[in-house]
Amino acid sequence: MFTPQVRIPLFAESCAAGFPSPAQDYVEKELDLNELCIRRRASTFFVRASGSSMEELGLFDGDVMVVDRAEEAAHGDIVIAEVGGEFTVKRLQLHPRVALLPMNAAYSVIYPDELQLLGVVTWFFNSTRARRR
Repeated sequence: MFTPQVRIPLFAESCAAGFPSPAQDYVEKELDLNELCIRRRASTFFVRASGSSMEELGLFDGDVMVVDRAEEAAHGDIVIAEVGGEFTVKRLQLHPRVALLPMNAAYSVIYPDELQLLGVVTWFFNSTRARRR
């Protein structure tokens, strides 16, 4: 399916606690989210997070994750893994022992007998407005 590219201005100045003037002087270039977030179009997909096990990372229920199946998972990456026939998103620990780490103290670490990874989460997006509800 063809996805039209939408380019949005990327401001040259960082924004700590305000918003720069929309004057053209501040625009560095246009930013295409496809170019920013997708390295391998054929192996990338989007999926919504479910649950609260990654909230300390800033990943909340309903957030959209960008997942790349072709990315080689490394220690510390956020991954989508199959555990007990279900998919879960966790931080990957490869040493000293393979584990899937939740980013919420209310959840337990998973020590899988077998590790089946679906992909690496390369980006995620959440709505700050959704947190107000």
